[in-house]
Amino acid sequence: MTAVMGRSQRDIFGATLTELGRRDSRIVVLDGDLANSTKVDLFAAEHPNRFFEAGLAEQNMMGAAAGLAAMGYVPFISTFACFAICRTLDQIRVLIAQTRLNVKVVGSYGGILVGLNGKTHQVLDDFAVMRAMPNMTVIAPADAEETRQVVETAARTDGPMYIRLTRDAGPVVFDSAYRFELGRGVRLRGGDAVAIISTGVQTARALEAAESLAREGIEATVLHLPTLKPLDVEAIVAVARETGLVVTSEEHTIIGGLGGAVAEVLSAELPTRIVRTGIADTFAECGSNADLLEKYGLSAHRVTDAVREAVRAARSGGVSAGG
Repeated sequence: MTAVMGRSQRDIFGATLTELGRRDSRIVVLDGDLANSTKVDLFAAEHPNRFFEAGLAEQNMMGAAAGLAAMGYVPFISTFACFAICRTLDQIRVLIAQTRLNVKVVGSYGGILVGLNGKTHQVLDDFAVMRAMPNMTVIAPADAEETRQVVETAARTDGPMYIRLTRDAGPVVFDSAYRFELGRGVRLRGGDAVAIISTGVQTARALEAAESLAREGIEATVLHLPTLKPLDVEAIVAVARETGLVVTSEEHTIIGGLGGAVAEVLSAELPTRIVRTGIADTFAECGSNADLLEKYGLSAHRVTDAVREAVRAARSGGVSAGG
């Protein structure tokens, strides 16, 4: 089945934020000298008095956003995910999370597919870092439609929030009938052999893998978790109970991210055989999208292989290694 490609998450983010700015004068945008890349230049053009260019002073940008939130504005911070998280962690922790201020940190170019910008611009541990932050909501939408709804939800939901977006256009997962709910997982496919749990744009690859496995007689449930914090514990336990085998798949290190979160839930609620797939304990290299996805086990082909091996091991009574 050939995937239908949609708009990029960064494109829909810029367009949605601009539209929200027409409806709500409290919305402001702070940019880290990347407006043309993250597409908030659309907001700047239409709402110049509510657009603040911070340049390469990301730590100061967090402080300014906290101040604006304290004055009743709804600040959206827009920069690359690597700069939003790695460069400004102390400011996020002290000025935004501890104070529970209504600041939305939007990290574009999340994951490893950053347009040949190299490993300095990749962030592979942002889920782990932000999931461990008290008072922080963490979201990774799957496609453009879900991104639109996530941004709209963020604008009307009080409190600190981290949203991870990606650079390039990807397959359509949801149509306009879909309704995003904060903290709720979405079951996209049913099957009794294994449950594949994914998040963000990796979900499209997980769906493709499930379709390939079905042609081999392996029916997989696919559970998409757009909200990594708070987690949909009920949905995770339900698919684990139905299948007895869970494989997580994420464009993130397997340490502390989605796989770790699911393992935490199941160890407490329903001990289940689980295999975590994603990026191992390593920094990634620079390369084309296809090459990087293949090398680090994220392509639909590699996910298919990993799930097939997990099912084989489970049926034979063996142990399948994660990662």
